[in-house]
Amino acid sequence: MPRPAEWRATIADGSAPAIASRTSVTYADPTRSAPRQLVGVNGAVEAGTDRPRASLRDVVAAYVGLTKPRVIELLLLTTVPVMFFAARGVPDLGLVAATVLGGTLSAGSASVFNCVYDRDIDEQMRRTRRRALPRHIVTPRAALVFGVVLGVGSTLVLWFLVNPLSAVLSVSANAFYVFGYTMLLKRRTTQNIVWGGIAGCFPALIGWTAVTNELSWVPVVLFAVVFFWTPPHTWALALRYREDYAQVDVPMLPVVKSAHSVAKQIVAYSWVMVATSLLLWPVAGTGPAYPIAATVLGAIFLVQAHQMERRASRSDELSVIRPMHLFHSSNLYLSLLFVAVAIDPLLG
Repeated sequence: MPRPAEWRATIADGSAPAIASRTSVTYADPTRSAPRQLVGVNGAVEAGTDRPRASLRDVVAAYVGLTKPRVIELLLLTTVPVMFFAARGVPDLGLVAATVLGGTLSAGSASVFNCVYDRDIDEQMRRTRRRALPRHIVTPRAALVFGVVLGVGSTLVLWFLVNPLSAVLSVSANAFYVFGYTMLLKRRTTQNIVWGGIAGCFPALIGWTAVTNELSWVPVVLFAVVFFWTPPHTWALALRYREDYAQVDVPMLPVVKSAHSVAKQIVAYSWVMVATSLLLWPVAGTGPAYPIAATVLGAIFLVQAHQMERRASRSDELSVIRPMHLFHSSNLYLSLLFVAVAIDPLLG
């Protein structure tokens, strides 16, 4: 198999991607670029720049952006409903608040570390070049300190206000995302998000253990649902930005495989995801609300996945495939599925 830095996507047709020489890539090294504005925690600006000082509002927004708030929202959406399910009703609201706070800090910490490590490729990709580090609003050192503070704060909140088991699971998810996915898998294998996505499955476990202080097969099933949901969700997005990933030598599946091949794998994972979601019914003994919702939502998602696969079989053009349609649908699917998880015990 060629090295990651040798992969390139062939966008013109659906054939196997061409391989280009490593020397065709020019990397932007932020540490060797011309003097730019660098704003630290205290908002100071380095000397040797004629760019205007960033406002306090810009700096605050930059730090918030480093935590990837949209990712945090999605992770919390798989945490809180599981707490309702574990409590078989409305859980203690103080416990929910502590778990949400700890989970937000943990997910934010992992995202900051990811931004620090990936700042070289983020500067070259259209989707990420507006982040704080590529724009040089925040220094890498300041961002690193920020990530450490968030991580320590998360561990303390979960350990003392929730329980040690939830804290350990949170630290494990954070470490796996940073060391397993960001540093080891992302730039080396097409299976990067398949296994790297494990980190995003932990909120289901944390939500359950926050209430019960133990693990069982119920959160494991929900963990598996998120695990099989991640490839269709992420590959749809990667299809949209495959040229970006190819430019920075990140071997996402759409970079090294044709769009039709990727779409077929999306369909396969989607079927397993829906089947796994229905396992919660017999494993947890849910009421009728959850299996009905899981069946309807799953059927709609499968129809959309198959439609995209048929479009990809006819053309490799993004305007025809419309992968972002499935990407947005995947967000809606997971959100409504976990709402059903929360509602089911309330109706029962």
